[in-house]
Amino acid sequence: MTVQEKERRLSSTTSAPPFGRRRTRSTASRRTTLLRGAAGFAALFAIAELVSRSGIVSETFLPPTSLVLLRVVELLVTPSFLVEVGATLSAWAIGLAICIVVSVTIGVLLGSSRAAYSGSRAVIEFLRPIPSVALIPLAMLVLGNDAEMKIALIVFSTSWPVLFNTIYGMHDVDPIAKLTAKSFGHGRLSTLLTVSLPSAMPFIFTGIRIAASVALIVAISAELLAGASNGLGRWMLDASATGNRPDLVFAATIIAGLLGLIINFLLQLIERRFLGWQTALRPTGGASK
Repeated sequence: MTVQEKERRLSSTTSAPPFGRRRTRSTASRRTTLLRGAAGFAALFAIAELVSRSGIVSETFLPPTSLVLLRVVELLVTPSFLVEVGATLSAWAIGLAICIVVSVTIGVLLGSSRAAYSGSRAVIEFLRPIPSVALIPLAMLVLGNDAEMKIALIVFSTSWPVLFNTIYGMHDVDPIAKLTAKSFGHGRLSTLLTVSLPSAMPFIFTGIRIAASVALIVAISAELLAGASNGLGRWMLDASATGNRPDLVFAATIIAGLLGLIINFLLQLIERRFLGWQTALRPTGGASK
């Protein structure tokens, strides 16, 4: 066998599988992941049901899972409850949108200038460790306990993952790619829009996904701790304090978790749709083996 024949055979055995086969494998992998996740949830609910029914933990503190799931279904068709969920999601969406606009803009500026990043680093490192929960009294004093308070806390707490991921993404841009763009006559702004931002988008979107989860947590926490005028957290607080209904509290908690799963799932779809050129998001999960 000649050297050329060996190279052709090696090339044929290491070539990427057909697109249809890659897509089938990707779909099967996602289906397997979903089934395993559903099995994990089923096992958790079954254990909780047994613990509650057996009397190991009083039903006053841990209602049976079957009862809690029934309450979940009831709440999902209760208009007054859905209004409270809508209030939480409204604050979540507004706060996250403001965070993305502000943090990406500042991150691009700091990531494009080493001097600006060095000059602002001390201020950023001073503000970043402050927990958003610690700012609730100040936010209530300045903004009250309405949506403005929740939005302000969401913006503060979610800015850091988006800001730092944007800065890291800008620093990770290949300098040769920027030099190549400049050699073809692109100015600084054109290079930023056509080379730097697209290259940094995987980092930025990772920060947005983290921020989306943090925003939901902060929104509900603010409603619980600050006694907001409306929202899912306020509803849970009322159900716990006035109605002594742990089944409703657990049901609302499950719904909050479902909201987080749905948000993360939608963001993953958006990421695959617009950032599908990333190696990690290809159907085979990278280079073929």
